[in-house]
Parts: sequence; structure tokens; C-alpha cells
Amino acid sequence: MNLTLKRLFGAAAAVAMGTTALLGTGAGTANATGRAYCDRAERDMWHEGPGTDVIGHNCSIPNNKRRWYTIEIDTLVETYYKSEHLDEGVARTETVHDSTVRCMGYTSDNGTVHWFGCPPS
Repeated sequence: MNLTLKRLFGAAAAVAMGTTALLGTGAGTANATGRAYCDRAERDMWHEGPGTDVIGHNCSIPNNKRRWYTIEIDTLVETYYKSEHLDEGVARTETVHDSTVRCMGYTSDNGTVHWFGCPPS
């Protein structure tokens, strides 16, 4: 998928979800300042940089509605693709510990949190 198309899709999803995307429920101990915590997360890495979505597992989510969230992640698995096309496969994966990312919003379902609008750090 080309980078421009991914960015347009991400922006359209964020706009379409609007405020309802910020109504997810969390697992625990996030505070009211927009800080969240995830035990584990995955992020796709493309030829031109990281994707704008992070999929988190076992996350605590703030109970307030904010514009930006800071997510502290114990273990972040980054999947590097060979090109901008999924069908060309994975080049490698890297595991990063104690990462922090900022994201615009989230949705949650069955213990998985889809953080979206996460610009490269």
C-alpha cells in the first residue's frame, strides 16, 4: 500500500470515528492526564517510516476524553515490510522495550486497543 494512500486512509478513519472513537474502555490504572500503559503492542514499519496505527494488548486507558494520548509500552514489536506492499512479505521484526508513543485516539474491543493517529517519533 503506498504511503499517501495509508495516510489518507488513516486521516479519513480518524475523522469518520470522531468522538465515538474516544469512548473506549480500559483495563486499569491510567490516570486522567491522557497517559496510558500497554504491556505489549505491535506497529507496522514501512519503507518510508512507521505506520500511524499501534495495536495494544493489556492496556490501561485514561477515563477522560482528550485530543492526544501518551502511551507507555513495555514491549513494542515492530514489523518491517520489504516494500509498501503487504504481498512482498516481511523483511524483519524488532522488539523494543520501554517505548513511548503519542496517538490521537483509540478504539477498543475484547482487550485489544487500536491506537490511531500515532505520528512517527
